[in-house]
Order: sequence, then structure tokens, then C-alpha cells
Amino acid sequence: MPKAKTKKSKYIFLFVRIAVIAAVVIWAISRIGQEQRWNNFVDYFQQPNFWVFFAIVLLIFVIGQSIIGLRWWLLLRTQSIFINLPAAVRLHFLGLFYNNFMPSSVGGDLIRAWYVTRHTEKKFEAALSVFVDRVIGLLSTIVIAGFFYVFFLQGKAVQIEKQENNGLIDSIIRYKAIIFWVFVVFAAVFLGFLLHKRGRKILRKTWSNLLVLIINLSTKFRKSIMIYCKKPSAIFSVFCLTVLMQMIVITGFWILGRNMGIETSLKYYYVFFTLTWVLGAIPVSIGGAGVVEAFLVLLFVEIAGTDEAGAWAIALCQRAVWMLASLPGAVIHLLGAHLPKDFFIDYDEPVA
Repeated sequence: MPKAKTKKSKYIFLFVRIAVIAAVVIWAISRIGQEQRWNNFVDYFQQPNFWVFFAIVLLIFVIGQSIIGLRWWLLLRTQSIFINLPAAVRLHFLGLFYNNFMPSSVGGDLIRAWYVTRHTEKKFEAALSVFVDRVIGLLSTIVIAGFFYVFFLQGKAVQIEKQENNGLIDSIIRYKAIIFWVFVVFAAVFLGFLLHKRGRKILRKTWSNLLVLIINLSTKFRKSIMIYCKKPSAIFSVFCLTVLMQMIVITGFWILGRNMGIETSLKYYYVFFTLTWVLGAIPVSIGGAGVVEAFLVLLFVEIAGTDEAGAWAIALCQRAVWMLASLPGAVIHLLGAHLPKDFFIDYDEPVA
């Protein structure tokens, strides 16, 4: 019975993620489907040397993803988990493929963590390295967005922020009844467990196991974080490397946009791309598809004043680059290059 419920919840979650993508696709078609706007949209892809610049951006992005593999490799070595660099890069591209193509709830980070923890005694530390790797990536994007927002866009975005805050408050007021009944149902279920003898036993056992788990994980977490804290220069170097890589990638998209005839300033790219990357990390669709594009178009149009057809063009170019750069992960999976025999983890000899 629990397995059936779990399977059902996975299908519901998958349906929601696909529905989000479908909704954005329908919205995009309705916006750029008009004849004049469609002609403008097509013109952006017919500029001289468009494919040359697109290929350059794709190459830059692939190199950037290899650097992310290097970043994770360095974090693993900080925890004395030794995996060779090519294997770390291969696992990263495998995770990238899962993030952008696989319609499941298993993300690329879980894939990386799963393959590493199978072949080292330091399972928690290995999984933590994936988490730290993701945190560093998100922090670097927030730093870039925050810097350029504060120094270049703060005055222009104040009105937009106020509108968003009012919309959030209005949404809470509008759905206050639903929020109330969700709370009531949760409280009723909890009260039902308290009134039933077997329910109280389940709650006590669950709470006891949860406390033991929290204590064990917190101890390992503290020890692992202390190791990272003892090597601040390594963490700072990884962070700076990430910021530099992301800025190079975004600059590449700006150059591509200029070639397409999109005259938007580079400062907008640094803020809008990084913000949408953070939003894309929320698992409400497959690889952030639809979410990233929708918000990127809204930001370019409403704040930068970019032509809507041009905003959709650069947003779809980014998605195309992401998906093409993910294809090596499919090859790695088909060839079995991600399997344990390819790793050198905690040993001087290959693991069979």
C-alpha cells in the first residue's frame, strides 16, 4: 500500500512538472504566434554568422560545465575522497543530462551523490560534497545578481518589486481559506494519532528515530563543515572560479544576443540570467524548463524594455545550449562510463 501511494505521488509530481512546461509553451505560442511578432522572432535567427556565435557559446558552456566538474572534484578531495578528475566530470555531465532530459524526480545531484557513496566509506561526506557544490553554485549566482542589481539596476526595479510584494499579499488573502483548511486537516490528523494508543506509539517511535538520525547527521555535518572551514582558501578559490565561469558564460550569451540584433545592456544579462538560474533550481518543472524562460522574458521585457520576440529568442537559445551540452551525459550513460569500474575512489587501484 505505501509503495502504491509513493508511486501515485510520483506520477502526480511528474504531471505537475509537465503541466508547468505545457502552460509556458502555450503562453509562448500565444505571445509570438502573431504574424508580425513571429516574423520578428524568426529574423533574430537569420542574422549573419548566427550559427558561428551559437557554436562558440555552446563551446563556452561545455567548458564551463567541465569547470563545475573540477569544482566538485576539489570539494571531494577536501574531504579526502579521491576520485579522478575525468570521472568527476563524467558524473557531472551525467547529472546534467538527468536534470535537463529525464522526466523523473531523480535529479542530477542525487545521481552524482548515489554513484559516489556506493564506493567510499565516507558516504555522508560524499553526499555533503554534492550539497556544498550546489550551494556554492547558487551563492555565486546570487552574488553576481546582487552586485549588478545594487550598483546598476536598483532604482529601475523598485516599482516591480512593490508590485510583486502586493501580488504575494493578495494571493495569501485570496487563498486564506485553503491555507486554513490545510492547517485544520494537518492538526486533525496529528490529534488522531495522539488519541489512538497505537498512534501514540508510532509517534514516539518516529520521534525517537528522528532524534537519533538528527544527532548522527548533525555530528557528521559538523565534522565535515569543520574540514571545509579549515581550508578557507580552497573554498574561496572554488567560489571565485565559479563566479568567473558564470560571468564568462553570461557574457557569451550577451555577445550572441548582440549578433542577433538584441541591443540590451550586459548588466541586465548578469542580473536576469542569474536570477532565473536560481528560480530554475526549484523542481517545479523538468530542468527548470518553462520557468526559466518565462521569468527571463518577463524581466527582459518589463525592466530592460527588450522586444518580446527578442527576449523569447535569447531565452530559447539558452535552453538549446543547455540541452545540447547535456547530450554527452547521454553518451556517458549508454557507454557505461559512469559505472563503478571507472572510478579510483579511496584506493590506489581501480575498483572492480
